[in-house]
Amino acid sequence: MPARAADHIRENLEQAILTGSYVDGLRLDELRLAEQFEVSRTPIREALQMLAATGLVDLIPRRGAFVRHPGFVELVEMFEVMAELECLCGRLAARRLTDTHLVDLRAAESGCVSALESGDTDAYYRANERFHNLLYQASGNGFLTGEANRLHKRLQPFRRLQLRVRGRMVQSMDEHKAILSALEAGDAETTGRLLRDHVAIQGEKFHDLMAGFHGQSEGQSLGQSDEKLNGRPVSRVAGQAV
Repeated sequence: MPARAADHIRENLEQAILTGSYVDGLRLDELRLAEQFEVSRTPIREALQMLAATGLVDLIPRRGAFVRHPGFVELVEMFEVMAELECLCGRLAARRLTDTHLVDLRAAESGCVSALESGDTDAYYRANERFHNLLYQASGNGFLTGEANRLHKRLQPFRRLQLRVRGRMVQSMDEHKAILSALEAGDAETTGRLLRDHVAIQGEKFHDLMAGFHGQSEGQSLGQSDEKLNGRPVSRVAGQAV
């Protein structure tokens, strides 16, 4: 139960940060968040730690948790690296794919299809995440799998959010089908190229989505500034809905 509560809180805070409702440098007060979500401070702390792992929150000893908005250049750079890591995973997986890997990848793809048919972006993301994690494992390179998983987790909120761009889930599903076909054929170069393009498109779509969100939320702020973090104004969370 606490783990599910922490996930729910993380998703709500993540959404508020990515849509610009929570401004850069905002101090997230554990007690007020606990009151807002009607939980103890334990799941709040777990949620903040998960957000810190993705780079959306800075945890500063004796000062608290502060919202961190990654810059566009930083995001582009991370997506570029992710695209190349996935490309390498795909090339190796096409040469080392086992029957078990193939069965699992097909099952993950079926989960994506079901989520697409129901229009559930969150369910699609979960199935999509499993598809990619299985592909990393199929590379047969433990070090590469670990590095790909770490960066995937860092980009998790952004990869989830970009699925809300109109038509992106359908496009993503088509790309998955092409990737799986190349894997089944053992075509390493095509698999790698398709995966590189698949992830690179995510970065572009995410930029489009963020531009729209920030255009809508421009000028929004939460509360009055009462602290500074590295020279930036910092506001406290005052129980606003997220």
